[in-house]
Amino acid sequence: MKNILTLLLLITSTTFFAQDYNLKRGYVAEGYDVVAYFSNKAIEGNKDFTTTFDGVKFKFSTEKNLETFKKSPKKYVPEYGGYCAYAIGAKAKKVSIDPATFEIRDDKLYLFYNSWGINTLELWQKEGADKLKKKADINWNKLRITTLH
Repeated sequence: MKNILTLLLLITSTTFFAQDYNLKRGYVAEGYDVVAYFSNKAIEGNKDFTTTFDGVKFKFSTEKNLETFKKSPKKYVPEYGGYCAYAIGAKAKKVSIDPATFEIRDDKLYLFYNSWGINTLELWQKEGADKLKKKADINWNKLRITTLH
């Protein structure tokens, strides 16, 4: 009986805490190398260097970056599933991103929409990234729960 309860708890917690990802083009960050962002570079990944983590695919520009990711994947996964951080914080909406528009803040990766004259990274910084990040954290938890049910 104890083993059954443990198994049920594991299944429930995995389902409840599952991540929701922006998988435009089939990959997180539209196939850009999430490790390269931490060197302040937006580089498209190569299909020869791919891996799966948390049930989704990631692409990398080099084998070295792929291996770096495999050692500590949670460090490199973009916040808010790779959706636009500004839109999550300001509007509680999942919005696609421009993978070349990003920010590393407190050793975390944030991605942003940048098209049609709207650069949400600039808005994020202008309107107060710390304030928007707090709102985004709250909004993301709500959005994830409604997505999973």
